Amino acid sequence: MRIQIPAWLGLVCVCGLISCGNEMESPVSGPTQISLNSPDYFPNNVAMPADNPLTEQGVQLGRMLFYEKKLSADGSISCASCHQQQKAFSDGKQFSFGVNEAKGDMNAMSLSNLHWQNRFFWNGRAKTLEEQAVQPIEDEREMNLPIEEAVKRLEADTKYPALFKNAFGTEDINAELIGKALAQFERTLISANSKFDAWIRNEVELSPEEKLGMELFFTHPDPKLQLRGGNCSDCHLGFLTAGDPNGFTGFHNNGLDAEEHLASGLQSVTGNPFDKGKFKAPGLRNIALTAPYMHDGRFQTLEEVLDHYNDHIQNSPTLDVLILEASNELPDGSDAVKLHLSKDERKAIISFLHTLTDQEFITNPKFSDPFN
Repeated sequence: MRIQIPAWLGLVCVCGLISCGNEMESPVSGPTQISLNSPDYFPNNVAMPADNPLTEQGVQLGRMLFYEKKLSADGSISCASCHQQQKAFSDGKQFSFGVNEAKGDMNAMSLSNLHWQNRFFWNGRAKTLEEQAVQPIEDEREMNLPIEEAVKRLEADTKYPALFKNAFGTEDINAELIGKALAQFERTLISANSKFDAWIRNEVELSPEEKLGMELFFTHPDPKLQLRGGNCSDCHLGFLTAGDPNGFTGFHNNGLDAEEHLASGLQSVTGNPFDKGKFKAPGLRNIALTAPYMHDGRFQTLEEVLDHYNDHIQNSPTLDVLILEASNELPDGSDAVKLHLSKDERKAIISFLHTLTDQEFITNPKFSDPFN
């Protein structure tokens, strides 16, 4: 089916190389390879890692590990403690708490459509999903368990050696295979059945307010052309509404703090002073369910987020140029960086953001706790 997309959206729908549906033929004795259940309007240029193909058995194992509390030092938490399905795999807290009530310093990111990303955590310190998956196990503020101990615990559990053999052909459990299994499950966390998706598929109409919000979301303002926009899609791109997956281009200083208060962000990974204050632009799928917002959870509501971009941008040497030059009014000679959206325009954008909520995603039994 060809999807009619307004010209202002500037996107082309193509058939995905990673297709929906049927399992691929697999060797009788090996794990059964499957394909991601993704729509054809998601990007088609992201290959599955050659050394970690998606399989039924790997996904099953990864789901169990995602909910496995044995992977925390005191057996009290799992990955799912900070990434809860009903909250679109976030946790509703400004900062999550690990074992022994250890408090983190970053907001727990929502997990969805991870296959189309290639840098993980707010500062991008993990290059791959496989690498990201195991870091919280050892982090002293999170699960606080040496990976060697995690391996021993899984080896001592009668069900896991056989599950690893089914998934990877060996009962020898190690950190690499734990990461691969978790990554396989996390890649299946695809959110693509919101009202916005139904609109893309020509199944529903958006309300006038939602449609205005969508147009504003995907438009970069240009007052010289009397073109009004919310400037959202400059950082939250395309149908995924997510940051650019190419290297570090999806990281931005979005004006949260003045220069003297900037957190290191991406600079802690690259060592480049120009990266100070830059953080990952997350996907906005299910954004209405994942408050609080920003890397430090400082905003409790979407209204606060829009107010920030509209009136409270803090200028600094690394402020993203996409924000610096975005305004719905011509320069007035001041140094203030403001978007100048009207109250009704902000309300419309928030209405559109609510169309990104995917009820199927947050109730899908394939993503739920297998131990319940």
